[in-house]
Amino acid sequence: MPGPFVVPVHGDVDLPEKVDVVVIGGGIIGTSTALELVERGLKVALCEKGGIGHEQSSRNWGWVRITRRDPREVPLMAEALRIWAGMAERTGRDLGFKRSGIAFACADDKAYAEHEKWLENLRDYQIDSRMISADEFAQLNPGSKMKVKGALYTAADARAEPQKAAPAIAEAARDRGAYILTECAVRGIETSGGYVSGVVTERGPIACEQVVLAGGAWSSLFARNNGLRLPQLKVKNSVIRTKPLEGGPEMAIWSEGFSIRKRQDGGYTIADGFRNIVDIVPDSFRYMKDFLPALGAEWKALMLRFGGRFYDEARIPNRWRLDEASPFEYNRVLDPKPAFNLQDKALANLREAFPVFNDAQIAQRWAGAIDVTPDAIPVISPVDQIPGFHIATGFSGHGFGIGPGAGRLMADLVTGRTPVVDTKPFRFNRFSDGTKIEIISGF
Repeated sequence: MPGPFVVPVHGDVDLPEKVDVVVIGGGIIGTSTALELVERGLKVALCEKGGIGHEQSSRNWGWVRITRRDPREVPLMAEALRIWAGMAERTGRDLGFKRSGIAFACADDKAYAEHEKWLENLRDYQIDSRMISADEFAQLNPGSKMKVKGALYTAADARAEPQKAAPAIAEAARDRGAYILTECAVRGIETSGGYVSGVVTERGPIACEQVVLAGGAWSSLFARNNGLRLPQLKVKNSVIRTKPLEGGPEMAIWSEGFSIRKRQDGGYTIADGFRNIVDIVPDSFRYMKDFLPALGAEWKALMLRFGGRFYDEARIPNRWRLDEASPFEYNRVLDPKPAFNLQDKALANLREAFPVFNDAQIAQRWAGAIDVTPDAIPVISPVDQIPGFHIATGFSGHGFGIGPGAGRLMADLVTGRTPVVDTKPFRFNRFSDGTKIEIISGF
């Protein structure tokens, strides 16, 4: 099933012989990192095995939110919100960014108390976020039939268009001198004296002193071929896009029955707000010990499934030489089949909550593979084992909104600047230095 239409980015024809930094991955994280680096005067090549933004960066909900984030992500997301506000002017392109607010509905007193407690994480920030009553929720959402205790409402939260954002940022990076190389998989890293000295792509080598891996769901496999253990699994979320509809809510809404965001074209993005599918694959056993705490904490929201995906991934090699085709050249785009049952249930729940959606027409369905870490926060870190190599991955379904902030943080690490936020929670070695995996309730 074809994925969402993404604004096309035509890759550069010429492969540079040498740059300062190669960024691997053309999603929101990779493009944001490339833009930050080239704006700091570095020579940058961004290599993408398929097309810019064709995987999860164009398949997510399009939320730009600080609400209900893991507290360890809140400082970086606050920075990301500031960056998003100026992205249209900075890139010279429309990313569909709009501060329209996000509400997390509370079904009962327990949920209300939990959301109210989370609100304490924003105490030190000048962000418009507060608890609202059931009556105020109804006033803000005319036509709603939802039965709620109240909601956590953040007017400062926003939305943007996933099918536009990464392409716009990539083109802005190219405007400033970056090479944008599509259909150009990186097979691996070359080192000299233990330090990064270049990469080998399917089109030839590129010499460089630093590499940033922002490969999303493919990052663990890439790292493994370089002798690194990066515990990461894939979670599938399925989305419906509707045709334009008058009279629906302006703000984005999360509930256990559905999640919804108004799109720039007047349609809506709809998804199950609670459940995700986890295919059991060989990596499930490889990283079982790492993920057991997360499974125990989130088991109600995870639908484990054994099927054909296990055998598909079992056939993918874990190691390959740099002079042979890599798995990335045979898997240009992850395009999983949507879970129609979850989509249809979410739409039915939405129609019950907002009868105006009885007239909604489905324009498209798709699914995406979310890259998840054991503690559900990303790795944004240098890799001590290979000086000059950096990883930005595992955003666990939170990557789109935080992407520009993550790009700035990674650029700080690459260039040796004082990091914009504390990097300790995001370090790569937390999975190997004996640190206890901590699952903090967020969303």
